[in-house]
Order: sequence, then structure tokens, then C-alpha cells
Amino acid sequence: MIKYKLKCNCCRRSFDSWFSSSLEFEKLKNKKFISCHFCNSNDVNKTLMAPNILSSKKSKIIKIQNKKNQIIQKKIFEFQNFIKNNFENVGDDFAYKARSLHYNDKNKFKGIYGNASRKQIIELLEEGIDTQVFPWIEDKKN
Repeated sequence: MIKYKLKCNCCRRSFDSWFSSSLEFEKLKNKKFISCHFCNSNDVNKTLMAPNILSSKKSKIIKIQNKKNQIIQKKIFEFQNFIKNNFENVGDDFAYKARSLHYNDKNKFKGIYGNASRKQIIELLEEGIDTQVFPWIEDKKN
């Protein structure tokens, strides 16, 4: 993939766009498939661009950020495993099941987790039903 800064010769505005290759850009331009994002003109050309070069300082910063992200992701997976092993997954019935537990089955309490919309969560909280939102990341290492 290659990113070009394009400039419209009609409205003189510039914008970025991605292409699979420089050859692909030329093919699309010749077929008049490239148009200005602002005025829709097909009179668009590439402008000069500086290559994106990572300095060693930027590279170190990116490595540190990636390491921090990996640590956070690992913690989230640990919490997810704890939740999966200790709570019942009720899926999309979360709001209904939470109300059932709160109003009817207080003595038979078992923690639950599942999916709820923002509106459902607000309604549960307004009813005094303790609800927490947790980021759920699907494990892509299958």
C-alpha cells in the first residue's frame, strides 16, 4: 500500500489517499476514477511527498507503546478468563437476567455477564441495578 497526497487543480485543496501501488494510481487516474473529495473534480494530481522514515527515537517510543499495549491486553485477557470461569454468560439477555436477579432471585445470586446496549445499561443503573462495563477483546490466536 502507498499513500499519496493529492491536489485538486480545480478547487486547489489537497487530501490523502491510499493505493495498492503507483501503477494502480495511474490506472485509476487514466480511467478518471480518482476524484476530489471536496468538489468531485477528476482533475487531480499527486504532489511531492517526503518518505515516512522512523528515527531511532521514534522507533523506541513505538516499541515502548507496543509493550505497554501488550501488557494491558494481557491483563484484559486475564480478567476475561476470570469472568468466564466465575460468571454465567447470558449473552444478549443480559438486561432481562440482571433485572430477574435483582427483583426475584436475590437468594440464588450468581454473577452474570453478557451484552447490553448503552440504553439498557443506563436503565439498569437508574433502577439501582449494579452494572459494570468491561472492554471485551476477542482472542485472535485461534
